[in-house]
Amino acid sequence: MTARPPAEHAEHADRAEHAGRAEQITGRATGEVRAPVREGAPPSGPPWGGPVGGPLTVTAEGAYGARLVSRAGAEPEEGREGGGWHAERWTLDGPEPYAVPLPCAQPEEPDTQVSPLADGRVLLCRRADGRHHFSLVYPSGPETGELPLGALEGERVELLPPVPDGGRAYALVPDGPDTGLWLVCGGAFGPELVGRIPGSCSGGAWLDRAGRLLALDRTGADGRVGAVTVDVEAGGEPRPLLQITEHSNDRLLLADPDSGLLLVCSDAPGTDRIGWGVLGSHRPVRFPEALHPDGLSITPIAVQPGQALLPERCGVALRMTGPAGEWVAVWRPQQRELQHFAPPEGWLPGCALWTAEGELRLPYATAHTPCGLTRLAVPVPAPQPPRPAPAASGDAGPPAGAASSASSASSASSASSASSASSSASSSVSSSASASPSRSASAAGPSSSGSAPGGRGGRGEPAEAVCKPVPLQQAPLARA
Repeated sequence: MTARPPAEHAEHADRAEHAGRAEQITGRATGEVRAPVREGAPPSGPPWGGPVGGPLTVTAEGAYGARLVSRAGAEPEEGREGGGWHAERWTLDGPEPYAVPLPCAQPEEPDTQVSPLADGRVLLCRRADGRHHFSLVYPSGPETGELPLGALEGERVELLPPVPDGGRAYALVPDGPDTGLWLVCGGAFGPELVGRIPGSCSGGAWLDRAGRLLALDRTGADGRVGAVTVDVEAGGEPRPLLQITEHSNDRLLLADPDSGLLLVCSDAPGTDRIGWGVLGSHRPVRFPEALHPDGLSITPIAVQPGQALLPERCGVALRMTGPAGEWVAVWRPQQRELQHFAPPEGWLPGCALWTAEGELRLPYATAHTPCGLTRLAVPVPAPQPPRPAPAASGDAGPPAGAASSASSASSASSASSASSASSSASSSVSSSASASPSRSASAAGPSSSGSAPGGRGGRGEPAEAVCKPVPLQQAPLARA
């Protein structure tokens, strides 16, 4: 794998609502007006007749978003082809959201990847001639400015989620049996190799606000998937982050740097289930029934920030998919029921933003409103004690109206030290990652929630269910 400097890229530079309280903010389409598009999966058109577009990738602080869009039949501009694919930047932190189209001299390909930076520029990753070319595009008067950054050779490149500091961008590049981790934006000169990680890596979540600790899902030579952490400023040496049982496949879905809340997916309970834990905590990974409804698919898409030391209070936005369609739900570790919300027309599925105050924002785009943002006032239910005998139940469809509260089943409560555990297996959230530069591994939740302080510990043998805090490496799987 070799990097091409910006000079060699020059020849390609010219290429192509709760109880009625939801408030829709309309973006104005004037001329001035973030789990990136994956390769091989071109964006699809919405049924409401809006512009064809890909998923919206949002910066860590929620100020900017970017996606790839196509408006077939658009009038051509001087020096540019009409219609086709181009990047679109969304500004989301003002009184009203608005979008700025960023068409280049030639249309983009449908598999072009986009990622916004904190300064408003948008990173493009284009594939051409067996290489992936990186450029920064930005508004420059009536035109689109473009700054080539270089290229990487290879058949596949995957941009990682935006870095919390907003000034850098990383990518994963398969390299034989290993995976190369590259700094593709923010380096001194062109793409820079951070390190090679044994095995095949995917996913990506940042564990600290400084943007040093990166969590990845790694598939080893034995085919088992486990999450590892990489310090991008210390050579990229991987260290184990999550291992629930010796033979389980454990993936990290979401991570919140402020509270340490982790959302995971594991087959340790017998089938793939969504669970939660706290980085560096003594408590086990728990698999609440609320996150395992019958006949529905759940995808965690956003975690409420700013809840330092309060992981049980963090709101988690969920994308719900079932026979009746898609909608949004909210869950917190301290509650055992989901709160369901009808999404706005034209919602960009998989995209949601939280404010630290608990407001959930859902971006949407329609033919009449190409850039919109629905704001949901999500109430925080009182903490609920665990039920002595949880029974699973699932809702078969989305709510009728703006919002409703549905009893999906009992979920893991922060007072789960008194709850029963249904299976026996060792779990591990490595303390190596909890030594984050921006948070303490010994963070504890409020005493009323019953969370235990964090700590370190070595991996132990599978243990029977216990009712006292023990290191995660020695803890059973708990279902509450």
